Amino acid sequence: MNYGEASPSNASSCLCPPGFGGATCAQPGCGGTIFDGSSRSLAQPSASSSGFANLTASDCACESGWGGVGCNVCTTSSACQVAYAAANGNASATSGLGGLVGLNDTMVCNTAPTVWAAGELSCQVNNPTLEALYPLQSTLNILRTLNGSLSPLHNTSGTLLSPSTSSSIYAQLMYAGVEQFFCTASPCTQTSSESTTSSSNTASSTWTCQNLSCSCIRNATFCGGVPVSNLTSTIGGLTGTLIVACDSTNTCHFQQDTINSVFGSQGLSMEGCVFGECVTQAVIDTTNATSSAAAASGGTELGGGVIAGLAVVGAIIASGLVVVAWGWYVQRTARKLPFNGGQSGGINVRWSDISYTVQSPKNSPSSLISKSTIRGGKTILNSVSGSIESGQLMAILGPSGAGKTTLVELIAGKTKSGQYTGSITFPPYAPGHHPRVAFVPQNDILPSMLTVREALTFAASLRLPEALPSSSKAALVSTVISKLGLDVIAETRIGATDGTGRGISGGEARRVSIGLELVSCPDVLVCDEPTSGLDSVSAFRVVNVLKELAREGGVAMGHQGSHGDRKGVAVICSIHQPSSRLYHTFDSVHLLSNGRALYSGPGGLAPAQYFMRMRKGGGAGADVLPYEEGYNVADYLLDIASESPDIPSMPLGNNVVGEIGLSVSSEEKADRGKDVEALSTQNLVPGMHAATFLTQLQVLCGREWKVLRRDKTLFFTHVCIACVLGIFCGGLYYQTGSTIAGFQARVGCLFFMGSLIAFSSLSALYNIVEIRPLFLRERSNWYYSPTAWLLARLIFDVIPLRIIPTIILCTLTYWMAGLAHNAVHFFKFLLVIVLYTLVMTLFNFLLGTLFRNGGIAILLSALSALYQMTYAGFFVHLASIPPVLRWLQWLCPLSYTLEAISVNEVGSGLMIKDTLQGVPVNISATLIMQLLFGFGLNNYYRDILVLFAFIVGLGVAVVAVVWLRVRERR
Repeated sequence: MNYGEASPSNASSCLCPPGFGGATCAQPGCGGTIFDGSSRSLAQPSASSSGFANLTASDCACESGWGGVGCNVCTTSSACQVAYAAANGNASATSGLGGLVGLNDTMVCNTAPTVWAAGELSCQVNNPTLEALYPLQSTLNILRTLNGSLSPLHNTSGTLLSPSTSSSIYAQLMYAGVEQFFCTASPCTQTSSESTTSSSNTASSTWTCQNLSCSCIRNATFCGGVPVSNLTSTIGGLTGTLIVACDSTNTCHFQQDTINSVFGSQGLSMEGCVFGECVTQAVIDTTNATSSAAAASGGTELGGGVIAGLAVVGAIIASGLVVVAWGWYVQRTARKLPFNGGQSGGINVRWSDISYTVQSPKNSPSSLISKSTIRGGKTILNSVSGSIESGQLMAILGPSGAGKTTLVELIAGKTKSGQYTGSITFPPYAPGHHPRVAFVPQNDILPSMLTVREALTFAASLRLPEALPSSSKAALVSTVISKLGLDVIAETRIGATDGTGRGISGGEARRVSIGLELVSCPDVLVCDEPTSGLDSVSAFRVVNVLKELAREGGVAMGHQGSHGDRKGVAVICSIHQPSSRLYHTFDSVHLLSNGRALYSGPGGLAPAQYFMRMRKGGGAGADVLPYEEGYNVADYLLDIASESPDIPSMPLGNNVVGEIGLSVSSEEKADRGKDVEALSTQNLVPGMHAATFLTQLQVLCGREWKVLRRDKTLFFTHVCIACVLGIFCGGLYYQTGSTIAGFQARVGCLFFMGSLIAFSSLSALYNIVEIRPLFLRERSNWYYSPTAWLLARLIFDVIPLRIIPTIILCTLTYWMAGLAHNAVHFFKFLLVIVLYTLVMTLFNFLLGTLFRNGGIAILLSALSALYQMTYAGFFVHLASIPPVLRWLQWLCPLSYTLEAISVNEVGSGLMIKDTLQGVPVNISATLIMQLLFGFGLNNYYRDILVLFAFIVGLGVAVVAVVWLRVRERR
């Protein structure tokens, strides 16, 4: 017992730790001193103690200068000197201690926690929970051996200080004078600290030992003597690392993972400790000199975890700086490139045999995300041909469903979901090459919080080359405003164009939409029903602006050709039902009926004359309606397209088509060829972003800041709700106690905050759904990269609407609820909450971008929050979930969040102090946490890494979805 070893000189006897003896080292010493060795008197078995040796029943008395249970702790130096002399005569205390012979061999008693060679300590174990089960006095005796060869006990007969002369600990727990169990651990390291104040000199010592092993004494009170509280398996399971920390207040802590989980992070507290070590002054002097030299040779080393963490943080910061530096370099390089003038116009448009077919839709679950189709479909356009010269304004007429919008979208190069054949060319560009074609959609999708000038400046900053100075862009914007007649409302906010908010009128909004395209200096302008929803006056004003643009060109397009003629712009408009005045504004007309081109040629009365000649010619044209003099030609053409749809299409190459525009001389054609060569080398390239990534991010952030500053409703609503909920939650759990019910309230408070964040992040989803149409329009026109847009949205959504309200909510609740009262645990708690906020924000971003239907995205987000609440571990113990469903817990970020903040809370040393049916309870909250929720005590940093992994994974998914799926598809 007590880890005694056979004597190498006498196999029939044992070497026992100081204070024990007998054939099996089972009997504690009774009286005498530790220098008596094998000749020391021993306590005898007692019938009153069930046959165990009992120090109390044996009435053992300590000699003067010795104390502690078992009389193993010296209290005076004279006691050590007398005991050593009695056992060893006049022999020097340094004899046999190599290297110390001849030095100061005065024997002293070290009563400080620090050990020089081998020291004893004896402490009382006072714990309410333990005393409720075992009400008599419990004492723990510990022998700490740092270097047994330096102790005067190393030559004492029958004495074993440590196995294999290594550093070690021997410990015995005595209950009412009877040994209950014994432990050993080896090897060990000692960490000592000393601080001096004006009134005292304090010291502390911490022993960290490996390979802990404990054995229970069978049928002792702790080990089966009381069957209902048999601790044999528990004591036998104490393994791993042992820490014994002592300070100058005569308090020690016996720490091990299992013990810490029951009694708290400080382990089993021991009070009234007495320390005693007989040691020569030479050992103290020599060890002090060595320790001082070691301390002077170097500073404190950083732990591996700290170094790894600093390396990761440093790598992230360095990567960010590299990206910013590279973006700055690219931006500076782009701004230094030569700019070739920004000329535009002079481009014709030809489309030949255009046919377009769409697949018929079918209903399927995948249609929630994208449009589903089946084979076979509907023909929208059927061999449509036509052309327009630069400087002309064309009207595409036809009844509803004739294919007008489809044709203008194909000319504008918009991505379509169907299949089309035919060719669209832009002479004098070679086939396959495309100029800058601007497209004004039917619906005005504008940034409501910006003024007219700010919206146009935003477009100019992103759609014009970096090489163009900001002053030139501002001048270009002013010119566009002047040309469009928007000077009066230039500084007026646009407002909601759907009528839900005050702002500019419908006609003004249409002109702003046109201006957004003009600032990019287009070669061709295509408008889809620019007069829809406008009164006749506003419609005429808009078309008149388009007429002027077609004749004079755009703003920066005022380039003079070699003959002094200003290059015009081809303007194509689909018109539903123009008035007579509006109709005669157009230079040419393209009439569609059921996807076929019935006419394509000059405007005015020319279409009516064409159909009248067809009617007189008989044949298939005999059914053409007659034209009455003075009748609106546009209405007449719509009547023909609606009531006589079977008349033949205009043949390709018909003479009427050739009469479209002015004749073009060979010299002008040569001049245009030179212009094309110049256009191909200038900075504006179709299908590419004109601005660099850093510029895109700067401009987008500028717009987001203006929107946030002007529309404070969402921000202040989040902040006010966070304050109200923080006060409510803090009041609900105000100053939770350390009872069992209080611990449940603490975890409930943490769960409530996590669930609240999960639901409050729904507003991020709504923001994405609301801004989606504007993003689709701007992306389709190559304003910016989707990555730049996402980054700007994250910055101005996460920080003001997620991080700031979360910090307010958690700060109010944390301190009102009385959670761990120190800054370290508060900021660790805040870190977890912020990471979870980012996870939920990105998750809602993913739903908002993945689903076209915002209602479905909101429903899925709410259901996912309920799923997370179920698997968070608060409502159901994770280990009790059936295996077929248990794997879902690994996909639940709230589970990792609740575990991390709970571990952080109990890691502050939280103790449960309560009374159950009159029995006092004083145990660690860690034990309750593990029993009730199954959380791992050491999982905090693992959970942090998992939340980071969620952030990275969801971030990559959002970027991928935005790049691949969130694009304009008509």
